[in-house]
Amino acid sequence: MKRVLLGVVFGLLAGAVWAAPAPHINLGATSQLPVVDRHPYDENADATAAVNAAFARAKKNGKRVLIDLGGNWCGDCIVLANIMQLPEMKPFIKKHFEVVTVDVGRFDKNLSIPARFGITKRLEGVPSVIIAEPDGTQVNPGNVSALSDARHMTPQDIADWLAQWAK
Repeated sequence: MKRVLLGVVFGLLAGAVWAAPAPHINLGATSQLPVVDRHPYDENADATAAVNAAFARAKKNGKRVLIDLGGNWCGDCIVLANIMQLPEMKPFIKKHFEVVTVDVGRFDKNLSIPARFGITKRLEGVPSVIIAEPDGTQVNPGNVSALSDARHMTPQDIADWLAQWAK
C-alpha cells in the first residue's frame, strides 16, 4: 500500500515538475478579453478525422493533443477560444499542443470523441478539455470540465491550468 501511495505522489510531483511555466497574461479579467473568434467550432467538420489528424501530427512532433469540446452557443467556450488566441498564449499553445476543436452541439453531437477516452455519460459542461499523449493516453482524466466556467476565471487561471498539462 505504501508503495502504491508513493507511486501516486511521485507521479503527481513529476507531472508538476515537468509542466511548462505558464505565460503571463496581461488581462486581469475575462471582461477585458478582446473577442476575436465568435465561432471557434466548425459545426460541419468531420470531428473524427480532425482528431485523428491531430494525433498523427502529435506522433510526429511529440506534442500533446488538446481536444476542446464545446459549442458556438457557449460563452465559456468562446472565452477559452479567445484566451488561446491572445498574443501571450498563442505561441505557448502552438509550442506544447496540437489543438483540435470539436463541436458537441447541445451535448448531442460528436460524442464518439469523448467516448474514446471513456467519457460516455453526458459532459458535465463545456468547454470540456481532454489532454492526451500522442499515443492517445489521456493525461487529465476526471479533470475535463475544469474550464467549463471559463468566463468567471481570470485569464491567468486559464493559462495556468493549460500550462500544468504542457510538457
